[in-house]
This record gives sequence, structure tokens and C-alpha cells, in this order.
Amino acid sequence: MRIQFKTGDARRDPGLGAIMSERRQLINLAYRLLGSLADAEDVVQEAYVRWYAMTERQREAIESPGGWLTKVAGRICLDQLRSARARRESYVGAWIPEPLPDRTEWAEGRPGGTASDPADRVTLDESVNMAFLVVLESMTPAERVAFILHDVFRYSFAEVAETVGRSPGACRQLASSARRRMRASHAPTAPAARSADVVRDFKRAWEAKDIAALIGLLDPDATALADGGGLVNAAPHPVAGAEEIARYLIAVSGRLPGQTILERTVNGRPGLVVQHEGVTTSVIALDVAGDRITRFWAVRNPEKLRTWTA
Repeated sequence: MRIQFKTGDARRDPGLGAIMSERRQLINLAYRLLGSLADAEDVVQEAYVRWYAMTERQREAIESPGGWLTKVAGRICLDQLRSARARRESYVGAWIPEPLPDRTEWAEGRPGGTASDPADRVTLDESVNMAFLVVLESMTPAERVAFILHDVFRYSFAEVAETVGRSPGACRQLASSARRRMRASHAPTAPAARSADVVRDFKRAWEAKDIAALIGLLDPDATALADGGGLVNAAPHPVAGAEEIARYLIAVSGRLPGQTILERTVNGRPGLVVQHEGVTTSVIALDVAGDRITRFWAVRNPEKLRTWTA
């Protein structure tokens, strides 16, 4: 069931406008929890379906519709995260969260059509950069939900408890455990302007097939991960070490002559987009510390690149 609202519906039903104003907040929450914009939109749609499945009297009895929708969306996400663990075991290769483009770059790519702009739905901040989302993947579903609801969206532990189905004290412990994971995995990140300079130099070295320059821009212990989802070619295992990554990138370029590398914002940080004959084939998120790239995530699964290729 797909609920669709027409122009003028909110005027006829004043409560509808208030309910639909929660949509962006819900999409923001669900994307951070699931790492997929498509899944996030399905979750929010299901939350609205459940809202309108109630009688009018039942809806009127709810003091905070936004709180109710958040709780329901959070519970749906929690169920999906639990089932995702089993699905990920059958996923071919590494699983990387779906990358999001920057608002202005997306608008430029779709002249006159900003209604479907993913940046209009997801606020790009530090809680959606790729490094942050990848650490979230290492958490248990309950840790992830408790941490995002409390630390990112500032819900009280009493409110978190209603979503997670545990006591406020247990949710406090879950968030604390998640916080420790985040601190242990997060190295200092270079300012965006400095990162952009490093990414630009990296792009030029890659285009020039300059292995020495690439190695100089990569941390000696850098790691690279690619997600092809079994649909396109991608390194089946992480590539570790500056020289190994540099040689791998040069080899990839050699197999696909005529590719174009563009500087783009990926999940709020400087990144790269690889295109071949005008079609986006890879979106690359990079983590920069100091003057070197420490982590490199290449999303090649075409199902995760729909917002970049539509």
C-alpha cells in the first residue's frame, strides 16, 4: 500500500500538514539507522500506513503524533537491522552504506527538479559521513538505535526505551557501549577544506597514473573497500597498504579506459565520482587525516547509485 497526498489535502485536513511535516525528520532517522535511503523511505511509508490504519478517535488520543511516528519508525528499523544481519551473510563482498550526494551538486545534475533531491530529505552532517556510518555497522541493532535516538536526535532514555523495548537504564548502557565503539574507531579527521585539497591531488595523481604520487597521498596503513554487491566487479577483500591500493587503482583504470573522475561531496565530505561514458560507475568516500587518505570506500553496486544516476 502506497499512500499519496495531493495538493490541497493539508488545507482540507489541518492535521495532515502537521503529520507530514515529520517526514523529513523520520527519513533522517531511518537513513542513519539503516544506511539506505530507499529502505529509509520504505520505513517511513510503513509508519504512515500504520498511522492511517488507526481510527480517527485513536489518532486523536495520541498526544504527540511526531513522537508516535518516531517510535514506530524506530521499531521498524530495529526489526530490519535484526534481519539485515542474516541477509548480509549472503551479500556478495563487502557491504557499504548507500552514499548521498550534496544538495547543490544534485540540483545541478537535475535542472528544474529538486523535489526528489535526497539532500532535501537527509540533512548532511557528521552523523552521515561514511566513517560514522561504517562504525554504526559494527554495533548491535539495539546499540545503534539507542545511540542514534539519544546522541544524535536527543531523545531521552525514557523515550528511547519505548522504541527499543528495554528499560531506560539498559538503553543508557547501550548508548554508552556504542559511544565507546565510536571513540575507538574514530581517528581525527582533517578539516573539509584540507580534505578537499588532498582529494583533488589524489584525483590528479590517479588520472595521471602516477603511482608514486598516489602512494605519497595514502597513509602507509590505509585500507580500501569496494562494494559491488555481486552485480559488478569489485575487490572481494579489503586492499591494505598505500602501494597495494595505488597499484590496484591503476590496474582498474587500465581495464576501463576513458573513465572520468569528478570531485564531488559524498555524505557531506569531499569525495570522488567515477563515470564511464556519462554513467556513474563508482562513488568514492574518503577519510583524510592530516595530509593523507586513511580510508577509501568505493560503492559500485548500481542499486546503491540510483540517486547519482537517475
